[in-house]
Formats: sequence, C-alpha cells, structure tokens
Amino acid sequence: MEVRDKIIVITGGGSGIGRSMAQLFKAEGARHVSVADLNEAGAEETAAMVGGTAYACDVTQEGDIQRVVAETEREAGPIDLFCSNAGVITLDPEFDNAASAPDAAWARAWAVHVMAHVYAARAVLPGMMERRSGWFLNTVSAAGLLSQVGSATYSTTKHAAIGFAESLAIAAKDRGVGVSVLCPQGVRTPFVQSGDFFGGADVDGVLTPEEVAASALEGLRAGKFLILPHPNVANYMKVKAETYDRWVGGMAKMRRAVKARVEARGI
Repeated sequence: MEVRDKIIVITGGGSGIGRSMAQLFKAEGARHVSVADLNEAGAEETAAMVGGTAYACDVTQEGDIQRVVAETEREAGPIDLFCSNAGVITLDPEFDNAASAPDAAWARAWAVHVMAHVYAARAVLPGMMERRSGWFLNTVSAAGLLSQVGSATYSTTKHAAIGFAESLAIAAKDRGVGVSVLCPQGVRTPFVQSGDFFGGADVDGVLTPEEVAASALEGLRAGKFLILPHPNVANYMKVKAETYDRWVGGMAKMRRAVKARVEARGI
C-alpha cells in the first residue's frame, strides 16, 4: 500500500500518532487527508498542517463516521486508506482487581476500540470491494497481543480489536482489500506523558508519535498485517504462545514492579 496520491481518513487525528501519520502521509504525497477527532480544535490544527479537511467526530457514533466518509468522498473522491486510530484508556480503580472498572468504562472502551473499527468497515468496505482496492490501518496496541498491566478494559478490548481485524483481513483479502494493525508499546502521546503511568508499556522504550507513524508507513508499503514499532513484541508473542504459564508468571512479576512504582508515585 503506497500513500502517494491516495485519499486518506484518520480518526483520532487531532494529536499524537494520528497527527504524525497525517503529516507523514501528506509529505509522502497523499492527495487528500481528512482528519477526524472528538477534539474539533485539534482536528482543525492537524488539517491546517496538511491542507486537509477537519471533522468533529465521535467514533462511538456510527452516524459520525458515516458523515466523515460521505463528506470526504463527496469532496475528494473514494477513500483509499481508512486509519481507525482513536483510543481511550481507563486505569483499573483497584490495581489488584481486574474487574473493578465500572460498566461505563467497559462500554466506552468497547465502543472506541472495537465498534469504531466495525463502523469504519461498514462505511467504506463495500466501495473498496467494488473497486477491488483499499486498505484499513487500525491502531490497536501491543496490549492486544500481550496485555496491559493496570487496565483490564484497555487490554480486553484491544484483544477484541485484533480479533475483528483478523476477521476483516481474512474476509476481504480475496476482494482486493488489505488490513494492517499497528501495535506499539509505549508511545509519547497525551495518553502517557513522561513520568506518568505506563503499566509496563515502557519496558522497551517509549517511541515518539513520529517514529510510530514511520513504522506504520513502512508496514503499509510492505503489505504487513501486523506492524510492530517495538520489534521485541514478536519475541514476547512467541514466548506467550510456547509457554503460556511462564508468560503469565512473568507478567505477574512485572505487575508487582509496576505496582511498587505506582504506589511510590501516588498515581
């Protein structure tokens, strides 16, 4: 998948990884970039940087995504690449209780991390299949492949996001449509600023959004389903698959270290 001369939509594009992807894709020759974000001011800032179009968009509302798609295609043409990038994180209220988050937090995480991808596919997949051309780039997380200490809502729904992306990739492959999942560990975004809670996601270093965007571009060009800005994640996946009990024990050890850090910082 090359981004040159392509029409692209990026949700969660008002900051962080989404903004960096918008800037990089435009620099690489994208014809048009639509920037959608719940934070309309952030979307407008990014759109101004790339000469694109800004949309206020709540990705948990299917109608909002349909509107962004319809207006983008009316203004610029058929969408070639849909980057479903928005995300949220809620920490477990009780660090030792993975079931402690309220129902509203579970529902919000499910809506943003799973249903938003579903809504995007519903909106653009039929046209892509008809044209036998198009690509989805879903920002997930290494948490969807491994786990996220301290946030069961995040880890669980990111696992589900991987499951949907796999289903989408398998079903759409013979219709000329590609799917990639972007799965970084720690990224220096508004979610996790320096000195804040990482839940072990910083074990292999914290990347900048620009570095993650560059990995996304490289993965798209290579046609990869799984894009890992932190290469060590592949090794952790192998350990998890081969020695699941040992992996759980290792994660529990990490959790103890994270808990000590959390308590020391009073987070």
